[in-house]
Amino acid sequence: MTRFSAGVATILSLAVLLAGCAGSQGGNSTGSTTGNPNTTTTVQSRTGAQSSEYKPIEPIVTGAARTRAKSHTELGMAYLEAGNVAIALEEGRTALRDDSSYGPAYNLMGLAHMYLGEKQQARDNFERALRLASSDPDINNNYGWFLCQNGDTARAMQLFNEAIRNPLYASPTRPYTNAGLCALQGNDLQTAEVNFLLAINADPGNTQAIYNLAALLYRKGSYLEARKQLSNFHAQRDSVAESLWLAVRIERKLGDKVSEAGFASQLRRRFAGTPEHQQLMQGNYD
Repeated sequence: MTRFSAGVATILSLAVLLAGCAGSQGGNSTGSTTGNPNTTTTVQSRTGAQSSEYKPIEPIVTGAARTRAKSHTELGMAYLEAGNVAIALEEGRTALRDDSSYGPAYNLMGLAHMYLGEKQQARDNFERALRLASSDPDINNNYGWFLCQNGDTARAMQLFNEAIRNPLYASPTRPYTNAGLCALQGNDLQTAEVNFLLAINADPGNTQAIYNLAALLYRKGSYLEARKQLSNFHAQRDSVAESLWLAVRIERKLGDKVSEAGFASQLRRRFAGTPEHQQLMQGNYD
């Protein structure tokens, strides 16, 4: 990820990833996407490797077993959002003991292993989740983010597009945001900007997308638009060191010395010792 977006880009990472994991189950069809990763063109035919952690003989699943698996998965997601990864993993394992064919439970396991830095286990579980629920938008979004963080940008963008294409997905702002962040990693500013705008259009309160759009516009030299987006960010949430430092630099470019001094004062007072404060003290504005 580029330097200008590295700070606030991760502030809401859990919110971007963890949403409705135990929601509607996708179908059993498989598919893989092909074509330009920066478009929404997809072709059905995805395959995936089985999880190395779970390879049971598929049981006959009763309605009660599926209900228990769903409940344990939802509880595990709540623990994961609270930062309790160990209990989240145990809830995922319990869910899979109840129903080893429940895709969202593998999604939970994939996320938990991802946060622990256990890449192969995360990949295996995401692949199994995708095999079982190939149209589930949360699985596509979450696995896409994992792939983006591990160098497979092309497939990541395809999975984000797959999530976005689902007309029943209530949170398309998440894959749009992740697609923007992923495009930034490849220095594709145009694709990043389009996706951040779409994320904000889908959810005007998505402050992660708003901040990153402001930072991108600053980088492009669109200082008035960057100021507008950053003002929107500050109107919706408390400022952070990264956002104040960006504000200082925007106002400096626009020649507004009073506003520049005001943001610089806040940065010195509230976030002394941060890398952004150190940059300010050293005069490293670019």
